[in-house]
Amino acid sequence: MRAVHSENTGPEMIVRKLVHSLGFRYRLHVSTLPGKPDLVFPSRKKAIFVHGCFWHGDTCKRGKRVPKENREYWVQKITRNVERDKENQKLLKQLGWAYLIIWEHELKDTESLKRKIIDYLGADL
Repeated sequence: MRAVHSENTGPEMIVRKLVHSLGFRYRLHVSTLPGKPDLVFPSRKKAIFVHGCFWHGDTCKRGKRVPKENREYWVQKITRNVERDKENQKLLKQLGWAYLIIWEHELKDTESLKRKIIDYLGADL
């Protein structure tokens, strides 16, 4: 577990590079916002979370996997992560912030991901 990081993950770095190449500038891991979003666009009041499918309980094939060892622990852990994510998203909305969740499996289709980011951030590129 020590090898698993919550910041600067491979998927996050891919998204950061793509967002930067589109001309957007952002702040990283703003701890004053609920959930400590991966990318923050203060002037737009928008945030992006890059979620690992397994860790955040996505409904995709990878997200539905449950380790055979210590199964009960992992089910509880992922459930807590999902609940915490929902609470943080609710708090962000209450503060007037919008958020976008990019799932790890979405990184495979770069063009679709690029369009999703542009549509979310409101740029005409």
